[in-house]
Amino acid sequence: MSDLVRFGVAMDRALLAEFDRRITAQGYENRSEALRDLVRADLTRAAWDEGAEVAATLTVVYAPEVRELVLRISELEEQHAGSVVSSLLVRLDEGRVLQVMALKGRGAELSGLAGQLAGAKGVLSCALTPAAALAEAPRRPRG
Repeated sequence: MSDLVRFGVAMDRALLAEFDRRITAQGYENRSEALRDLVRADLTRAAWDEGAEVAATLTVVYAPEVRELVLRISELEEQHAGSVVSSLLVRLDEGRVLQVMALKGRGAELSGLAGQLAGAKGVLSCALTPAAALAEAPRRPRG
Protein backbone atom coordinates (compact mmCIF):
# COMPACT_ATOMS: atom_id res chain seq x y z
CA MET A 1 0.00 0.00 0.00
CA SER A 2 1.30 3.45 -0.93
CA ASP A 3 2.00 6.22 1.55
CA LEU A 4 1.08 8.93 -0.98
CA VAL A 5 -1.39 11.59 0.13
CA ARG A 6 -3.43 13.55 -2.39
CA PHE A 7 -4.28 17.19 -1.69
CA GLY A 8 -5.66 20.13 -3.62
CA VAL A 9 -3.90 23.41 -4.33
CA ALA A 10 -5.63 26.60 -5.46
CA MET A 11 -3.51 28.75 -7.78
CA ASP A 12 -3.98 31.68 -10.12
CA ARG A 13 -4.52 30.39 -13.69
CA ALA A 14 -1.69 32.49 -15.17
CA LEU A 15 0.75 31.36 -12.47
CA LEU A 16 -0.20 27.72 -13.05
CA ALA A 17 0.25 28.10 -16.82
CA GLU A 18 3.71 29.59 -16.31
CA PHE A 19 4.59 26.78 -13.86
CA ASP A 20 3.38 24.16 -16.36
CA ARG A 21 5.52 25.67 -19.15
CA ARG A 22 8.57 25.69 -16.91
CA ILE A 23 8.24 22.14 -15.62
CA THR A 24 7.54 20.83 -19.12
CA ALA A 25 10.72 22.51 -20.36
CA GLN A 26 12.62 20.90 -17.48
CA GLY A 27 11.30 17.46 -18.41
CA TYR A 28 8.91 16.78 -15.57
CA GLU A 29 6.17 14.32 -16.47
CA ASN A 30 3.65 15.88 -14.09
CA ARG A 31 3.08 18.60 -11.50
CA SER A 32 3.40 16.18 -8.58
CA GLU A 33 7.03 15.41 -9.40
CA ALA A 34 7.84 19.11 -9.69
CA LEU A 35 6.08 19.98 -6.44
CA ARG A 36 7.90 17.19 -4.58
CA ASP A 37 11.24 18.58 -5.82
CA LEU A 38 10.27 22.11 -4.75
CA VAL A 39 9.32 20.87 -1.28
CA ARG A 40 12.57 18.89 -0.93
CA ALA A 41 14.61 21.93 -1.99
CA ASP A 42 12.80 24.15 0.51
CA LEU A 43 13.33 21.62 3.33
CA THR A 44 17.02 21.43 2.44
CA ARG A 45 17.31 25.23 2.60
CA ALA A 46 15.50 25.21 5.96
CA ALA A 47 17.85 22.53 7.33
CA TRP A 48 20.82 24.62 6.10
CA ASP A 49 19.46 27.73 7.83
CA GLU A 50 18.78 25.82 11.06
CA GLY A 51 22.33 24.45 11.25
CA ALA A 52 21.53 20.82 10.45
CA GLU A 53 23.97 18.60 8.60
CA VAL A 54 23.56 18.81 4.84
CA ALA A 55 25.16 17.51 1.67
CA ALA A 56 26.34 20.11 -0.83
CA THR A 57 28.59 20.64 -3.80
CA LEU A 58 31.26 23.29 -4.18
CA THR A 59 32.07 24.01 -7.82
CA VAL A 60 35.19 26.04 -8.50
CA VAL A 61 36.63 27.11 -11.86
CA TYR A 62 40.15 28.44 -11.62
CA ALA A 63 43.30 29.23 -13.53
CA PRO A 64 45.77 26.38 -12.89
CA GLU A 65 48.83 28.54 -13.52
CA VAL A 66 48.27 30.31 -10.19
CA ARG A 67 50.42 27.90 -8.19
CA GLU A 68 49.55 29.41 -4.81
CA LEU A 69 45.87 28.74 -5.50
CA VAL A 70 46.44 25.07 -6.33
CA LEU A 71 48.35 24.69 -3.07
CA ARG A 72 45.66 26.63 -1.17
CA ILE A 73 42.92 24.32 -2.46
CA SER A 74 44.92 21.26 -1.35
CA GLU A 75 45.47 22.80 2.10
CA LEU A 76 41.77 23.63 2.47
CA GLU A 77 40.80 20.07 1.49
CA GLU A 78 43.12 18.75 4.21
CA GLN A 79 41.87 21.26 6.81
CA HIS A 80 38.26 20.35 6.03
CA ALA A 81 38.84 16.61 5.58
CA GLY A 82 35.73 15.85 7.64
CA SER A 83 33.60 17.93 5.27
CA VAL A 84 35.17 17.12 1.89
CA VAL A 85 33.80 13.71 0.95
CA SER A 86 35.19 13.58 -2.57
CA SER A 87 36.65 15.81 -5.25
CA LEU A 88 36.68 15.70 -9.04
CA LEU A 89 39.13 17.69 -11.16
CA VAL A 90 38.57 18.34 -14.87
CA ARG A 91 40.79 20.36 -17.19
CA LEU A 92 38.38 22.40 -19.28
CA ASP A 93 41.06 23.93 -21.50
CA GLU A 94 44.57 25.36 -21.22
CA GLY A 95 43.54 28.18 -18.93
CA ARG A 96 40.75 26.68 -16.81
CA VAL A 97 40.24 23.81 -14.40
CA LEU A 98 36.87 22.77 -13.00
CA GLN A 99 36.87 21.24 -9.54
CA VAL A 100 33.74 19.84 -7.93
CA MET A 101 33.82 18.90 -4.25
CA ALA A 102 31.16 16.78 -2.63
CA LEU A 103 30.69 18.11 0.90
CA LYS A 104 28.79 17.29 4.05
CA GLY A 105 28.50 19.33 7.21
CA ARG A 106 26.75 22.31 8.73
CA GLY A 107 25.84 25.15 6.38
CA ALA A 108 28.00 27.71 8.19
CA GLU A 109 31.17 25.62 7.97
CA LEU A 110 30.56 24.80 4.30
CA SER A 111 29.94 28.48 3.56
CA GLY A 112 33.21 29.26 5.33
CA LEU A 113 35.09 26.84 3.11
CA ALA A 114 33.50 28.35 -0.01
CA GLY A 115 34.32 31.85 1.20
CA GLN A 116 37.96 30.96 1.68
CA LEU A 117 38.13 29.99 -1.99
CA ALA A 118 35.79 32.49 -3.65
CA GLY A 119 37.99 35.55 -3.27
CA ALA A 120 41.33 33.88 -3.94
CA LYS A 121 43.49 35.09 -6.81
CA GLY A 122 42.94 32.88 -9.85
CA VAL A 123 39.40 31.76 -8.95
CA LEU A 124 37.14 32.50 -11.91
CA SER A 125 33.91 31.26 -10.31
CA CYS A 126 32.87 29.57 -7.09
CA ALA A 127 29.38 28.21 -6.34
CA LEU A 128 28.17 26.40 -3.24
CA THR A 129 24.95 24.45 -3.78
CA PRO A 130 23.00 22.70 -1.00
CA ALA A 131 21.86 19.27 -2.23
CA ALA A 132 20.06 17.48 0.61
CA ALA A 133 19.43 17.54 4.32
CA LEU A 134 21.14 14.63 6.06
CA ALA A 135 18.83 13.32 8.74
CA GLU A 136 20.18 11.13 11.48
CA ALA A 137 20.45 7.50 10.52
CA PRO A 138 17.19 5.70 11.27
CA ARG A 139 17.30 3.77 14.52
CA ARG A 140 16.79 0.06 14.30
CA PRO A 141 14.14 -1.42 16.55
CA ARG A 142 15.50 -3.51 19.39
CA GLY A 143 14.33 -7.00 19.82
